Amino acid sequence: MKVMVVFGTRPEAIKMCPVIKELELHKEIKTLVCITGQHREMLQQVLDVFGVEPDYNLDIMEQRQTLFDVTTSIITKIKAVLEQEKPDIVLVHGDTTTTFATALSCFYLQIPVGHVEAGLRTGNLYSPYPEEFNRKCVSIIAALNFAPTELSRQNLIREGYAENSIYITGNTAIDALATTVDHLYRNRILDWAKGSRLILVTAHRRENLGAPLKSMLRAISRIIEEFPDTKAVYPVHLNPAVREVANEVLGRNERVQLIEPLNVLDFHNFMAQSYLILTDSGGIQEEAPSLGKPVLVMRDVTERPEGVAAGTLKIVGTTEENIYQETKRLLEDPIEHKRMSEAKNPYGDGHASQRIVDVVCGYLKEKDNVMDGGKLE
Repeated sequence: MKVMVVFGTRPEAIKMCPVIKELELHKEIKTLVCITGQHREMLQQVLDVFGVEPDYNLDIMEQRQTLFDVTTSIITKIKAVLEQEKPDIVLVHGDTTTTFATALSCFYLQIPVGHVEAGLRTGNLYSPYPEEFNRKCVSIIAALNFAPTELSRQNLIREGYAENSIYITGNTAIDALATTVDHLYRNRILDWAKGSRLILVTAHRRENLGAPLKSMLRAISRIIEEFPDTKAVYPVHLNPAVREVANEVLGRNERVQLIEPLNVLDFHNFMAQSYLILTDSGGIQEEAPSLGKPVLVMRDVTERPEGVAAGTLKIVGTTEENIYQETKRLLEDPIEHKRMSEAKNPYGDGHASQRIVDVVCGYLKEKDNVMDGGKLE
């Protein structure tokens, strides 16, 4: 039995490396890892932490590449890999362009696809962009849908996908924390922040570039100026458009550290030692609640409403005033901070990878079934 795992970005790697390590425990499976290099330096950091060595690297990364460039490059380069290896199933993750282009390539070659973190939806095809489109397209192709929650499962059922193709597994991001978080962890930046309430910031989404990003960072600047017991750390994405705005708005603030992107081990431990988190990311919405950290989501909509319902997340949009007011509330209201910190994480128990691999093994043993994408006719 041959399973190929394909991913290309740092967040994908964080969530797929635990699956790879679980697959490697099954000697009857030959596990192959193909990375696209959609992120380059950031991706390698994660691979090093988990001890994963790719069998193939498509190395597609180019300066200022567009969605056209990424999509066509992956499809062109992965064809030869798939034709050579002829995997019994290919596992992809979530909603990146790597995920979409790989799934489409597998469809053209009639190779079954297993979709990890399937069924997330916002209902708005352009938010997040292009991720909502990507994950909906992969659902059409996938033979196996690994939904992290019951709500994700219901989304797929509502869209007409066969119930026997959908498995609730929890989220593999929670699995990764068992490898990375260490209560003895030390870092010079955290030493700098010691004695302050640390606000951890991530902001980089494509739809937030430009004016929304400026508004988000201006709100953070106001908070830091108003609350002298706070400091902020912002690992700035490698995108030049993000870096330009970050330096413009926050670059001169002595209580803000603009730092290079962190590897997964560092980032998870920064989360663990923060007071609250402001983010427009997706995966952090799943990880931070497991660490007891309130998350303010700087987006207008999230494909992870389970966290909002559970009280671990709050959507604050991208306007300066709303972000400022909601952050201020958490800093001034210890009861609200405690409520969000202690809310139960709805994203799993740390055994998602094991459940996924068990299903894959069962599927491969019955692979005589015709792959039709799991769609009800």
